[in-house]
Amino acid sequence: MFENLKIGILGGGQLGAMLLRYAIDFGLDVAVMDKSTYSPCARYSASFTCGDPMSFDDVVRFGKELDIVTIEKEAVNIDGLRRLRDMGVKVYPSPETLEIIQDKYVQKEFLKEHNIPVAMGWLVADRQELMSHADKLPVVLKKCTQGYDGKGVLMLRTVEDLSTAFDEPCVLEEIVDVKQEISVIVSRNESGVIECYDPVLMIFDKQRMLLDFQICPAGLDEETAIRVCSLATRVAEAVDLTGIMAVEMFIAGNGKIYVNELAPRPHNSGHHTIEAAKTSQFEQQLRVILGLPMGSAQTVSASVMMNILEPAAHRKHAITEALKTILCTNDVHLHWYGKKGGMEGRKMGHITITDIQREEAISKSVIIKHLLKESYA
Repeated sequence: MFENLKIGILGGGQLGAMLLRYAIDFGLDVAVMDKSTYSPCARYSASFTCGDPMSFDDVVRFGKELDIVTIEKEAVNIDGLRRLRDMGVKVYPSPETLEIIQDKYVQKEFLKEHNIPVAMGWLVADRQELMSHADKLPVVLKKCTQGYDGKGVLMLRTVEDLSTAFDEPCVLEEIVDVKQEISVIVSRNESGVIECYDPVLMIFDKQRMLLDFQICPAGLDEETAIRVCSLATRVAEAVDLTGIMAVEMFIAGNGKIYVNELAPRPHNSGHHTIEAAKTSQFEQQLRVILGLPMGSAQTVSASVMMNILEPAAHRKHAITEALKTILCTNDVHLHWYGKKGGMEGRKMGHITITDIQREEAISKSVIIKHLLKESYA
């Protein structure tokens, strides 16, 4: 069906590798470009190119012979994507959508202009300008660009914290009285048809600012679940999405919902869909860019997904033994990303626990979480 179609992915991390898994089901010819020959995708694609997705020349050189180009991360060269589109290559999501989302301040201002609620934020050019906002403490500081997996986010509580803050353009953001952090994975095709996956409840590691684990269903009342899905739909329409996107939100103590951040690609908060939804987020992305009907986003089982982090070098044996024990539990699914080493605390894989009952999935996750933490020591 797609024998002559050539598809390219910018970025070769674990998201790209999981996308390749579903590309096999469609018999697709997929090329990948990443800066590192040690990226997870390098071992799975016969058409791997070593290049910088942020380089105009590398992006154009990589994509000019392809039919479709998509992404697994936002850090890609927008002008290069525009050039490819001018050459007749289909680009998903569009360069215009990516341009809105790449810079967190631009993203925030765009959402405000479209009457989508966000936390109050101020643009600061550098650390010196940040000092003039000391009266706003405590606040959250986010790098405008190049922030991911908790990197590029700081909590500033005291004046002393300002001296060690990022010295580059950032968004200074008021702290919301967060009751729950929620993510909704939403997909939208070129005709404007939208599918929303069930909201997930996200629990973050407050030290690393990294998603620790998540629960689906999120445990929201019906009215709130409808409100967050409606908000995700509005965001997808506002950014003119073609593809798949994570819409991360805060539910405040007073019930107000704020959009926190957007990611126009498969996302950590959607990994559970591999086992726990009728159509995974990765298959859904491929369906959209191929012009196929979207699959059902219906949840088929309750789930808890937790990230596995790189341990200290002397603890690697302990985590291997812990994973062997964990896999003795029914309905536990391990996804190991095959990364070549890395710093302590880096995401190396994830575990998804499924069950008919939400409470049972959570009970299993408590034991598994304990085993993982013991292995990290």
